[in-house]
Amino acid sequence: MRKTPPPTFWRRLSQVLFLVLFLVLFVQTDYQGKDELSGAINLLFRIDPLIGLSVSLTARSFVVLIAPSMFLLLSCFLAGRWFCGWACPMGTLLDASNPLVGSRKDNIPRPISKIRHGLLVIIFVGALFGLPLVGYFDPFAILVRGLTMSIYPAFSMAVEQLFTLTYQHGPPWLNFATEPLYRILRDHILPFEQKIFTLALPAAIILLTVFLMELFQRRFFCRNICPLGALLGMAARLAPWRIRNRQPGCRACGGCSEICRTGAIDDLGRVSNERCILCLDCLQQCPNHHFDFGRAKRASAAASEGLSRRALIGTIAAGIAVPFLFAVRPLRRHPEARLLRPPGARPEGEFLGRCVRCGECMQVCIGNALHPTFAEAGVEGMFTPRLIPRIGYCEYQCTLCGQVCPTGAIERLPASKKQKVVIGRAFIDRNRCLPYAKGIPCIVCEEHCPTPQKAIRFRSEKIENEQGTVIEVKQPYVIDSLCIGCGICENKCPLPGKSAILVTSAGESRHTSFGLNESSYIDPEYH
Repeated sequence: MRKTPPPTFWRRLSQVLFLVLFLVLFVQTDYQGKDELSGAINLLFRIDPLIGLSVSLTARSFVVLIAPSMFLLLSCFLAGRWFCGWACPMGTLLDASNPLVGSRKDNIPRPISKIRHGLLVIIFVGALFGLPLVGYFDPFAILVRGLTMSIYPAFSMAVEQLFTLTYQHGPPWLNFATEPLYRILRDHILPFEQKIFTLALPAAIILLTVFLMELFQRRFFCRNICPLGALLGMAARLAPWRIRNRQPGCRACGGCSEICRTGAIDDLGRVSNERCILCLDCLQQCPNHHFDFGRAKRASAAASEGLSRRALIGTIAAGIAVPFLFAVRPLRRHPEARLLRPPGARPEGEFLGRCVRCGECMQVCIGNALHPTFAEAGVEGMFTPRLIPRIGYCEYQCTLCGQVCPTGAIERLPASKKQKVVIGRAFIDRNRCLPYAKGIPCIVCEEHCPTPQKAIRFRSEKIENEQGTVIEVKQPYVIDSLCIGCGICENKCPLPGKSAILVTSAGESRHTSFGLNESSYIDPEYH
């Protein structure tokens, strides 16, 4: 007779499948040698109702891109907080890491668990009043950002160095054995090119901190901090289908409360539907089989959680006050001149509200040009994408960042339209430019300018060089009406250190309050 798999088998299988799907989509986000990406590689963010609701509040309208998130929220209204236990990749990784990290048995004070409710209120109220916070606390954003900016590049570099070492110093038989493995990694897992990111260490520390919290309590982040879990838990309060204890008050062993990974079962065996993630451990391990999953008429006594009235009022007040404190800084009136946003980025206020700091645009960027912002856009702009031309430039034909953006913070533009969008203007530093400062011929910036009519041109001038000889050199100058600010001139400048040609955000197309329009593109008479 075939043995029936235990209830937790299906949950673990589901976790593995969803984790594999997440990793496949993550790897597919990297440049694949194609101008168009296939499939919804940003699906994870589109089904996140925390992101969906907060972005909609910021935009003052429902954002169609994240419509699928409402189906997830509806499912939790019906069947409880199943996503956290069966599908969430962060939860799966926390479960997998727990045996390695271990958890102390000390009880965490109950009020700490209310942090997640406070964060949820502040995120929604802040979004309504112009303070974007969801990208700092959403579990998907934390996970993808950490993988994109630190874990994935470090893994790629480690693999490349390992195989290089074995190829150079290993015996021939070892190279013969490892070559097929390297081909598989190179073709299907490793990034198209090795990338570096400016805030790799902070992104890694934030992600690592989530896992180190397991030292204090199992699924500490999910229990006490995760605002997405709080939102799904609030929906789960009304779910008619739930884990039930058919004999509440049973205190024969107390094992159910010990094994529950989210503290959903109290000492009396009552199940909090808001905390329960349907892991099914209690169904499998209860020696008396008191638990089952089915339809319940009403919530148990342990199911009602949340902020007190005083705490709720205080949290709402904080969510209203903080955005206005941020709004009176000089940065709002005089933005950082070197803050270059990717082409298609919406006006700054709307862009900050929609951007969830996931880093997917940075991962897909062909030239490694996009990097996380630190303080250039204020505290609320940290981890949003900016273009740093000295590290990489915006490829003229590329539209990938708009394709992967899950919330439309970067609009998806066709190549013909994207090539007219101005993200900045180039300026020549004559004190450093070789033809001006040294009388040394150099035409690198003009050679690499991608615009059809060349935004960089030359004037022939006679100057006296350092040897006192009068020579004729070509000195570059920039035609503002043709420059789109792609940054390739600054990137390719042969001078060490600071480039002799700098790109600033002057003249960018985002100056209108209604997004991109034809009047803010480069002069059409040249096209």
